[in-house]
Amino acid sequence: MGDPLQDAISTVQDVDWTPETNASPNVCQLQKLLYRRMMVGVNDGRFFAGSFNCIDKQGNIILQDALEYRPIRRSSPSPYEQRCLGLILIPASCRTSCHVEASLEEQLSGLSIAPQESTQFQEDGNNI
Repeated sequence: MGDPLQDAISTVQDVDWTPETNASPNVCQLQKLLYRRMMVGVNDGRFFAGSFNCIDKQGNIILQDALEYRPIRRSSPSPYEQRCLGLILIPASCRTSCHVEASLEEQLSGLSIAPQESTQFQEDGNNI
């Protein structure tokens, strides 16, 4: 009989960890979001900021190194109170909004613009 830990390590080493080439477009989009900063709002007014770690088929989101921001009912310099939570799961049933931190170039490239008729230009730049 072999050592169970050693058997598990050798099994993990034998697995092919390369991404699937036939992954759906939705999976590819989510893979691009991995480990990006994300802010998720929930239905009680709080929101959580953290590093996107995963999402399951039901839409539950796991954030790593998460901070919770909750509204303060008393007057203070900041309208929100902050506390560190670490690794958290946000159920899909509670989620009201989700925002991913992105550069301006990434935001512009994500815009869908309806295809227009192709226009040809002459050398001087006038439409023909």
